[in-house]
Amino acid sequence: MISWQHFIFFAAPAVLLWAAGAFVAWKNKPRTAYITTVAGLLVFFAFILALWMSLQRPPLRTMGETRLWYSFFLPTAGLMVYSRWKYKWILAFSSVLALVFICVNLFKPEIHSTTLMPALQSPWFAPHVIVYMFAYALLGAATLMALYLLFFKKKDITNDELSITDNLIYIGLAFMTFGMLFGALWAKDAWGHYWAWDPKETWAAITWFAYLAYIHFRLGYPQRVRPALLWLLVAFVLLQMCWWGINYLPAAQGTSAHTYTS
Repeated sequence: MISWQHFIFFAAPAVLLWAAGAFVAWKNKPRTAYITTVAGLLVFFAFILALWMSLQRPPLRTMGETRLWYSFFLPTAGLMVYSRWKYKWILAFSSVLALVFICVNLFKPEIHSTTLMPALQSPWFAPHVIVYMFAYALLGAATLMALYLLFFKKKDITNDELSITDNLIYIGLAFMTFGMLFGALWAKDAWGHYWAWDPKETWAAITWFAYLAYIHFRLGYPQRVRPALLWLLVAFVLLQMCWWGINYLPAAQGTSAHTYTS
């Protein structure tokens, strides 16, 4: 049976394949970049599936398990951006970020012991978390693009570059919206109500409105690029608060199903 002790044997070859894909992308070999990056994703997803079968539940309960999905979706989002806009750096950045989350999981094994509580056995729970993790990955890729434009490109930002950022936000916010809808259906199935304004739900609403504000600002003031990109960084900080920061809020301790340490 697969357990977290086997994670390194899947994560290491996956990271090496992602690194190889990022390297050959810089060498203008897109076909090889696609093959190696997808191969790494398949190796990594094989562990997710094996762990799913071993646990007899989707690996979505603990913070470590959600980081597992984020580590998978980051290179996925990077590959999507590379496929559409051929930005060579995105594969390297997404792979490095995925490596960070993988290392956290390797060095904090105590986060994997939590069993799935009855409320989380709803059929809506798995799509809720999976869709949210994909949204987070897309919004993370948009944040990388914003950082690049703000601190590396700085001047002569093109409309194509802004279009990449905007499109990632559009798609990411769409997936976040679906994730919130699935979450509402899960809450109705588990607790009998769609929304309860617990800390996680409150911060989810704040994050959703933050990204919506970015879209409206970009549409209303298309020439004010730097304030929009800076706001995007603020929105990503709010996203981190929604994802894991609420675990440290006193109001969430022992009262919210969304605190992965409880």
